[in-house]
Amino acid sequence: MPTPPTEAPTPRRAGPRRGTARRRWLRGAALAAAVLTAWTAAPSAAAPPGPDTGRPGHCARQDTLRVPGAARQQADCLEELTTAGTVASGHTDPADWAGLTPEGLATPSGVPGIQIDGYFPDTSTGNTNHGWNHDSQFVIRLPDRWNGGLVVAGSPGVREQYANDRAFGDWALDRGYAFAATDKGNTSAAFHRDGRAPGDAVAEWNTRFTQLTRAARLVVAQRYLRPPSRTVAMGMSNGGYLVRWQLENRPWLYDGGVDWEGALWRAEGPNLLTFLPPALRAYPRYAAGGAGAEDAHRTMTGAGYPAGSEFLWPYHHRYYWDLTQRIYREELDPGFDGATEAGTPFCAPGTPACDADYAYEERPGEVRDAVARIALTGRIGKPLISFHGTLDVLLPISRTSDTYARMVRKEGRGALHRYYRVEGGTHVDSLVDAFPGRLRPLVPCHRSAAAALERWLNDGRRPPSSRTLKLPAEATPAERLARCPLDG
Repeated sequence: MPTPPTEAPTPRRAGPRRGTARRRWLRGAALAAAVLTAWTAAPSAAAPPGPDTGRPGHCARQDTLRVPGAARQQADCLEELTTAGTVASGHTDPADWAGLTPEGLATPSGVPGIQIDGYFPDTSTGNTNHGWNHDSQFVIRLPDRWNGGLVVAGSPGVREQYANDRAFGDWALDRGYAFAATDKGNTSAAFHRDGRAPGDAVAEWNTRFTQLTRAARLVVAQRYLRPPSRTVAMGMSNGGYLVRWQLENRPWLYDGGVDWEGALWRAEGPNLLTFLPPALRAYPRYAAGGAGAEDAHRTMTGAGYPAGSEFLWPYHHRYYWDLTQRIYREELDPGFDGATEAGTPFCAPGTPACDADYAYEERPGEVRDAVARIALTGRIGKPLISFHGTLDVLLPISRTSDTYARMVRKEGRGALHRYYRVEGGTHVDSLVDAFPGRLRPLVPCHRSAAAALERWLNDGRRPPSSRTLKLPAEATPAERLARCPLDG
C-alpha cells in the first residue's frame, strides 16, 4: 500500500495514458523467452540450491552481462551488495524502504558481487531514481558466492525497486541468492495516471514481474554459466498480491513463493474499495466520542477492523485509509468523481463525490470488470506460504488473507498452501517501535516462512499446518525481533 503522501496529486494529464512500449518489448524479448522455456519446463524437483563451488573470481563476466529486453542497464562491481554497503555507495535508496522495518533489524554484510540497475521500455516517468525519470526500473544483484537460487520481488505499495532491500533483500543475498526487484512499472500516489483504461496500471504490475523474472533467469545463467535451480517469488502487501498472481497465472516460472500480507482483489469483493469507505465514514464519529461512538465502533469492527486494534486507528486514518481509497478508486473507478483526480482528501460524508460515501456494490458493472482484470482466483500452481498480522488495519486480515486461504482451499489447492495468522502483527513493522510491547514484528516471520519453503522445496518436508501464531506473553523486544516459529 502507499507511502504517506508528501504532496497532493496533481491534475490528470490529457491524452492517452500508455503507449506501445510493452508490445515493443514483447517482440524484442521473444527469442529470450523461447530460450527460457526450455529451462522453466523442467520439473520443479530440480536439485536444491547449493554453493557455487566452481565460481570464478570477484565480479567475473560483469562486462558480458546483458538484461534481455532492457532499454538501459548499468552494471557495477561492489564490495557489498547488502544495505550495509549500498546506502553509502548509492546503490539503494533508503527512502524506498523507509517505515517498513523495525529500527533494531540487523543488517548482514560481507556479500560482494555485481549489481545491475536499469529499466525496460516504458512511456511513464514517475520513478526518479538515478535521475532517469523512467518507470519499469529494476535491480538485479548477483553475489559472488551463489547458492544456486533466485529471489524475485515486486515493491509494496506504490514504492520503487529498492523497497524490499531491508525487509528481505539483505536476507536473500546473505543466504546466497541472486536477487531481482521491480518497481512494477508505475510508482507514487499518482500511479493511476499510467495506462489507457481502468485497471491498466495494476495489470502492468503483473506483466513487469513476469518480465523481470524471465530476464533475471537469463542474466543468472550468463553470470554463473547455468540457470537457477530454484526461483522463488517474494513480496509484501502489493508485492504479496504479485506473488499470488504469479503462482496462479505463471507457475511454470517459479518453484514457490512467500506471500507477506498480500492485498486481495476480487470482483465480487472483498477488496480495498469495500472495506475502506466504512472506516472513512465511521472513524471520525468514533474519535469524536459521544452518543455515536459506540455505533461507529460497531461499524468499524463489522468492516473488518478488529477489536483491540483501536490504538492503531488514528495513525491509519491520518496517513493511509483516505489516500489509499482515493488513489485505488481513481485507478479502478475514475468516473466516480468526474473530472476530479483522486477525489477530495478527508471529505465529510455527504459531500458530493466523497470517497467516504463510496459504495462499490452500487457502482456500474464496468467497475467490477476493471477489478476482474486484476483479480485473484486461488488457483495456485506451486507451493505458497502466506502470513499476515491479526492487527493489520490497512488490509484487515479477515477481509484479505483469511479470504484468500479459503479461495485456495475451494479451488482444491490447499495442499500447496500454508497460511499463518500472526497474533499482534500489523501492516508495517516500523509501528512496532511506535507501540513497544503491543505489536509483534513480521520480519522474523518472513525468515521462518522462507526457511520453511526452502525445506519444502529441497527435500519435501512440509511446513507445519496452517495456524495462528500466538504472541509470546513474556517475550522481550529482542526475542520478538529474532523469532517467529511457525509451529508456535
